[in-house]
Amino acid sequence: MDNPRSIISIRNVSKRFGESIIAVDNVSLDVAEGEFFALLGPSGCGKTTLLRILAGFESPSDGAIVIDGQNMVGVDPNKRPVNMVFQNYAVFPHMTVERNVGYGLRVTGVPAEETRKRVREALALVKMEGYGDRMPSQLSGGQRQRVALARALVKRPKVLLLDEPLSALDAKLREAMQLELVRLQKSVGITFVIVTHDQNEALSMANRIAVMQSGRVRQIAPPAELYEFPNCRFVADFIGKMNLFEASVSGVSNGRLQLDVEGLGRMVVPHERVATSDTALAVRPEKVRLDREPPSSGFVKLRGRVGEFAYYGDETHLYIDTETGVRVSANLSNYARTTTPVVSVGDELWVSWDFDDMLILTE
Repeated sequence: MDNPRSIISIRNVSKRFGESIIAVDNVSLDVAEGEFFALLGPSGCGKTTLLRILAGFESPSDGAIVIDGQNMVGVDPNKRPVNMVFQNYAVFPHMTVERNVGYGLRVTGVPAEETRKRVREALALVKMEGYGDRMPSQLSGGQRQRVALARALVKRPKVLLLDEPLSALDAKLREAMQLELVRLQKSVGITFVIVTHDQNEALSMANRIAVMQSGRVRQIAPPAELYEFPNCRFVADFIGKMNLFEASVSGVSNGRLQLDVEGLGRMVVPHERVATSDTALAVRPEKVRLDREPPSSGFVKLRGRVGEFAYYGDETHLYIDTETGVRVSANLSNYARTTTPVVSVGDELWVSWDFDDMLILTE
């Protein structure tokens, strides 16, 4: 889709609670029509408050919200072109699945025949045909989540807001529902905005992700760009795993930085941005190579011993204590079918990586 229009525009929105608590701090962003957009961050970063402002359950202290071309100032939640799926599903325990899904249509006066038709369509979307007569107590957690989704979709909102919708599910079901949500969003074409603290959930589902910290948006980017090119130390450390090495700038000349890096020594690296004392070098664990013998190539080469390792089935995470005093984490894929550990604590290894796999972080 070329130049899709923005269906949500958030402009300089802040939310204060009392004198000292700033939950959302001057946030501006746009969400495109038909996009799967994620608000990602740790607990207390303001992402759920921002979602509640979009839904109309909270009013911004400052700034403006425009949804589908309409300013939302003073617009009640039930008058907004959005619907929300809550973390705890919030299905009515005393109603059948069919009556749960059709509740919003009945209370707004939609004729009975039209309601039945739309309920059937909504249940088919979430693959719950044949469950209309069941009670919520007869459903699994994943099925109750699907009912909540059907109930939100049946009103055909322009935007669906999802507040940690998969957090109560077990790991395997959560992964299956991630794929289901992506399929569902593509099939209905509705804009989805999801709040999550789970980086893998956001990376696997969203077209774009806004990473929040302390009420502010630190970076907005597609998943691959966010992972490979984080713009600051917080994003680099929050998204995935990262080796961070503190550095101080000892010289700048012709677009090159001279850095004194903790555990890595002095380096001269090309860099276009202004650097400060709060500089760090970073490399992802999967970019780190492991060798028993001194490597013949690599921008950085360090010798060390395995201090700890954690086995995860498909890969092993190694933590190598180097001779220079820094600990480097690396991922080792478990290619061979064996129960014998490839490495043991105390094994001597070389770690190395290329310059192109390293990030220079100046914030």
